[in-house]
Amino acid sequence: MSKYNYRWLVYNFLAIVSGIACYHFFLQEKWFSAILFAGIMIAFVVFINYSLTIQISKTEKIISSIRRKDFSLFPKEDGTELLDSSIRLYYQSKEEQLSQSSYQLLYESILDQMETGLMILSEKDENWDVFYVNQAFLDILQIPKYNTWNSYASKVPEFYKIINDTGYSSSQEFFDISIRGNSKQSFSLRTKQIKNIQHRFYVITLESVQKIIEQKEKLAWNNLMKVISHELLNTLTPVNSLIQNLEYISNQETVDKDDQQEMKDSLMIINSKSKQLLSFVDSYRQVAELPKPVLARISLKKVIESAVSFLKPEFEKQNIVTILEIDDFIISADEKMIERSLINLYLNAIFAVSEKEHKTIKTTVRSHNSRIIISVIDNGIGITPEIKDKIFLPFFTTRATGSGIGLTLTKSIMEAHGGYLNYQALEEGSSFELWFLG
Repeated sequence: MSKYNYRWLVYNFLAIVSGIACYHFFLQEKWFSAILFAGIMIAFVVFINYSLTIQISKTEKIISSIRRKDFSLFPKEDGTELLDSSIRLYYQSKEEQLSQSSYQLLYESILDQMETGLMILSEKDENWDVFYVNQAFLDILQIPKYNTWNSYASKVPEFYKIINDTGYSSSQEFFDISIRGNSKQSFSLRTKQIKNIQHRFYVITLESVQKIIEQKEKLAWNNLMKVISHELLNTLTPVNSLIQNLEYISNQETVDKDDQQEMKDSLMIINSKSKQLLSFVDSYRQVAELPKPVLARISLKKVIESAVSFLKPEFEKQNIVTILEIDDFIISADEKMIERSLINLYLNAIFAVSEKEHKTIKTTVRSHNSRIIISVIDNGIGITPEIKDKIFLPFFTTRATGSGIGLTLTKSIMEAHGGYLNYQALEEGSSFELWFLG
């Protein structure tokens, strides 16, 4: 039992005893004693009531601080059960508030570092207020920060109207607007509505399409220059060394048979390296100067069977089982280009299954949402996550004898036809898909 509770019991006991004594002396008509004990009883009752009032007042002050999230107080426990419970609740709430503030600061710092513009609206009384907006969003639209959503109507009316037209529902679209009277710019807009029991939020993300393209182009050029630099250095470094050696031999007054043989060997190596470099340049030309497709109505079944027939000796040599599940679809495309794309995919699949005991390459054709899809599926080694994002880069290859342009060329061919090349990892093997417009 706490010291305060002990005193509380003593004061109550003394008040009761004083009341009994007062009543006893009152019955015996001992008025002075009766009045004395009555006064003592009243004093104890008043003191008990005063103590209780102070305890309730302190408790209310603590609870009020919790409700107002005012944690500037430093109350101490004094043994009173009610007050001590409220103080413990106060410090618990204070700790939670500090943690929440720390997390909020962390999240806002992370979001402010994003290059993607982000705005979060919250609904209040059927109106939208700005719950959060990062600096990137303000920089993209070149506007100051406002706390109410309606304030943006006069600053960026076109953007405000686009958001209103979505009905504050989830959407994804591209749009062109003029910022501060400048020429129109293209933006990628994504919106999503989030609800919980008490609140409704509307998340808006905004990106400049031009900036996205510039970043992608810069990354692509950097990767391409790395590949070209690597290939040129690998070819020209030994050639330069051999040329210096030939120069040294040719400056001698006499050239013996050993030197003559060394010169022949050096020239053969230089010739080989030159052919290697020419092959590399030709591969680059194929990707960089892809001719425009000559479109005609072609049978996909016929093109697939032709590609399989072309590689039939290789399939038989490696004991690869080929499965064709193809319906005949007629599309508008360049027959030679599509056959080249399929051969590239089959060559990759042949390499992928080379270490398997039971080798299978399956080809399917299906229609999906007005799209026609050719899938080349193998049960090979698959593609590791580390290189998944690099497989479509020019000249990237995991094969010692590979050129690294097969998938890049196939991707370019599909894009030239208005389609695209898609990769999917399977539990066993891989699937490459050619998507055509229906």
